[in-house]
Amino acid sequence: MKNVFIIIAALVFCFSGCAGTGLKDDIARPLGIDISSAEVISEEDDHGGFHGDGTAFISLDCSGTDIADQINDDGNWASFPLDDTVRALVYGVEMQDGDSEIQMGPYLTDGDGHPLIPEVENGYYLLIDRQAEEGKATGADILHRASFNFTLGIYDSDADILYYFELDT
Repeated sequence: MKNVFIIIAALVFCFSGCAGTGLKDDIARPLGIDISSAEVISEEDDHGGFHGDGTAFISLDCSGTDIADQINDDGNWASFPLDDTVRALVYGVEMQDGDSEIQMGPYLTDGDGHPLIPEVENGYYLLIDRQAEEGKATGADILHRASFNFTLGIYDSDADILYYFELDT
């Protein structure tokens, strides 16, 4: 009986030690960069709703890291200015619909509906549409769906801050 207790305790210790340290561990692969040397500024993740719905957000201080070089060398990141889709997702845009203007977004907001990040002037961004099927439209198509499933990275090169978002509805 004592051996069973020791084995269970060892397994619990192993699995708790092997568990990740939060959202930071989960974002390096989709963004294609090594963020291990960045420091977490803020982090929120409310996934766990129906079918894993929720929003994840993390901001990382990248001062003293080579993250800017990694992003610059990676062919998947686009340089600013933001395209219309990303601008709508992060900050919202006003669009003309016939004779009237409509507001589209922002979708990545705090509890009061304000964008989660300040206006970024210089940097890079990466939008990963996790809902698009291979060979189907992406980009602006995201804004015309009934649900969202995307990952977005925004690197502010002036402030040396990386913002990461996941939205699943």
